[in-house]
Amino acid sequence: MQIQTSPLILTFGVSDPIGAIGIQADLACFSALGCHGLSVMTGILIADTARVEDLQEVDADWVCDQARVVLEDMPVAAFKVGAISSIEQASAIAEIVSDYPDVPLILDPFLSSLPDSGLADDDMLGAIRQILVPQATVLLLTQVELARMAETWREGGADMLKEDVAELTGMGCQYVLVKCTGSSGTGAGAQLSNTLFDENGVVGTFNWQHLPGPFVGAGSTLSGALAALMARRFGEGDAVEAIQAAQEFTVGALANAQRFGMGKLVPNKFFAHPIPLSSKP
Repeated sequence: MQIQTSPLILTFGVSDPIGAIGIQADLACFSALGCHGLSVMTGILIADTARVEDLQEVDADWVCDQARVVLEDMPVAAFKVGAISSIEQASAIAEIVSDYPDVPLILDPFLSSLPDSGLADDDMLGAIRQILVPQATVLLLTQVELARMAETWREGGADMLKEDVAELTGMGCQYVLVKCTGSSGTGAGAQLSNTLFDENGVVGTFNWQHLPGPFVGAGSTLSGALAALMARRFGEGDAVEAIQAAQEFTVGALANAQRFGMGKLVPNKFFAHPIPLSSKP
């Protein structure tokens, strides 16, 4: 009998028929980076490579039961929380992860491929901010998503990126990675920037090559890779190193993306990429 040695990661998210986003994308990232994925389904998509047509919510009790049964059977090295479908689901997941305060939590709750990106409901945004964000090791979101969330606690104001992030880190979130905070260059030399914040402000800015696409699942690839790298003993103190490595993995997956259908390109998580090793023993 072989003892399990691969880090285990439990991901909460939607089921995507084409495997570009949601739990299928997470499982592929985990596998590509030497981890084993466990999954809890929060919703079922009707989708192809061009668009998401509909979403069927999974009952919150089922979400809870899926997770509890798994967690009673085996230890996990990281959690990832992706798209959720209801406030009840958010409450159930928040209660579950609160029982494991030492396990890193990667929170990436918004999916641009959904019709409203998960941003239409103020109550849902408020629930994510109040009960999930304070438990997150790393929260990933775009400037647009951050500004939309900030509307639940402030009125107006232009270019309040740092103030909005400070609101989230002040609630207990350890790191906030804001995607697409800037761009430079044109053509093949064009670059996009992601900025990492902690409670003291900007930790670092990461530049990466802008690839033309269009892609479906770029954000899911980044957060899935980050969860895997945090599980591989990068840990909270090495978040900057893990985020840099996750970004490099994502750029490689996009550069080797595949066109499965008539819609967008799907990132290839299984391109030739060495598994990054933590500096920790």
